[in-house]
Amino acid sequence: MHDKIVSIRERGSQILGNPLLNKGTAFTTAERDALGLNGLLPSHVSSIDEQIKRSYINFQSKQTPLGKYSYLTALLNRNELLFYQLVSRHIPEMLPVIYTPTVGEGATNYSQMYSQRRGFYVSYPLRDKIEQMFDQLPDDVDVAVVTDGERILGLGDQGIGGMTIPIGKLALYTLFGGIHPGRVLPVLLDVGTNNPDLLNNDLYLGWRHPRMKGAEYSEFVDRFVRAFKKRFPKALLQWEDFGKYNARPLLDRYRKELLSFNDDIQGTAAVVHAALLSALHVVRQPLDAQRIMSMGAGSAGLGIAETIVRAIGTPDAHKHIFLIDRNGLVRPESPNIDDAVRMFAKSAYGKDPIPLKEAVAKVKPTVLIGVCAQGGVFTQEIIEEMHKHVARPIIFPLSNPTSKSEAVPQDLITWTKGTALIATGSPFPPAEYGGNKYPIAQCNNVFIFPGVGLGSLVVGATQVTDGMFLDGAKALATLSPAISNPTASLFPSIEFARKASQVVALAVAKRAFKDGVAHGSDANLEARIAQRMWEPTYPTYVAG
Repeated sequence: MHDKIVSIRERGSQILGNPLLNKGTAFTTAERDALGLNGLLPSHVSSIDEQIKRSYINFQSKQTPLGKYSYLTALLNRNELLFYQLVSRHIPEMLPVIYTPTVGEGATNYSQMYSQRRGFYVSYPLRDKIEQMFDQLPDDVDVAVVTDGERILGLGDQGIGGMTIPIGKLALYTLFGGIHPGRVLPVLLDVGTNNPDLLNNDLYLGWRHPRMKGAEYSEFVDRFVRAFKKRFPKALLQWEDFGKYNARPLLDRYRKELLSFNDDIQGTAAVVHAALLSALHVVRQPLDAQRIMSMGAGSAGLGIAETIVRAIGTPDAHKHIFLIDRNGLVRPESPNIDDAVRMFAKSAYGKDPIPLKEAVAKVKPTVLIGVCAQGGVFTQEIIEEMHKHVARPIIFPLSNPTSKSEAVPQDLITWTKGTALIATGSPFPPAEYGGNKYPIAQCNNVFIFPGVGLGSLVVGATQVTDGMFLDGAKALATLSPAISNPTASLFPSIEFARKASQVVALAVAKRAFKDGVAHGSDANLEARIAQRMWEPTYPTYVAG
């Protein structure tokens, strides 16, 4: 697996301390002689297969998901090439550990477990030094993921612990999108926390102060964006896990200023759209014949609704979408709704509050989506009521982590007598009914965002347009196993995610040219995408 020769100036412990250079026990005898490594490693020269076998045994020895997460994090910080080789061979087993749902545990325990050597922490008290802080970073960043830690998965405000999300997301960019791990930047905007458990924790590593908001918050983020754009003018910036009242304003403010998108709003919407297109292929019905109900009218729910409206593309497309918030079905009289949500308000069902159960009975939805982070809210009574009016209900309980899922797939299959078409946010085992097994599709953003980033970078896009997400979703839907087998999963297996990223990237790149936001030529896009994707193989090192 030594497919290229690389000259390096580092020697001895400098090499072993750099996870992008370190090969551990795989350094050859010649490399050890040339690079000053003799005596710093055990004498046996390991093959990559031996290293992977040893690492996997250690991984399996950990008794809890958090223990496995800690082990893989330590490996990532020690030997990135080995980390990606290991995970790529055990994706179904390890993806839930390096990201959803275990990454949530990592976030809640971040300050106690801290051992990171990666990440860029931009703290509010240092706001006057942001540009100087950027001077400490390397020049070659392609993708950055940034959060302020306010809405981590379904766990809420985790403050500094939110750093686990950018680190995890960027590992997926590398694993599936082929983005070089030395060209990524995880960022935590430390603007305080409103989580009393963190504020009262004497081990908390973040700024112990209530969250900044309003004009002070906006000015701070603007300083960060200006410094980021100045230092990395061609890099992609992904907004991640911002609170409801910041996520959309930040997206709208900056999406035309720099290459950026919000994965919770746009990525989630695109992957849900792809799942919906796959399910509709099974039931052989068009999108504009559906009644789509979303339990949750926050950033994710609204993003899904707006994407479906754009996909339908008719002036009355809003009539197909029904949003449920904490006050029930969104109506013109609903309190505390903004103009974007009000576009979906329905006045035909009376003025009294209409909770989910009653809304399902009145609206008779064909599609039910959960993005409210309320575990078990899709009850048997509600699902059976839905099933009365639609032969094959399409049900997507999408909230993470697993404990926040609106329903368990096994229950949905049982309650609908094996007829439900299901996609979930967290991974679940196959469900069983009537002697048959039903694989459960994970509606995982990892099928979308790495391809969107890869395609955008290959063509030097200046913006990520709505059309790029729509075309990426359509391309993903063409890979659904359910196209040829109606009982199969709505998404390909997670082992296929790297190939899916290439398919999505090609669609995104083509649409970027169509939308006028790409640079250069549109020739040989498929080959250019494949060539751009980094592979985790050990080079042969020579002294430089």
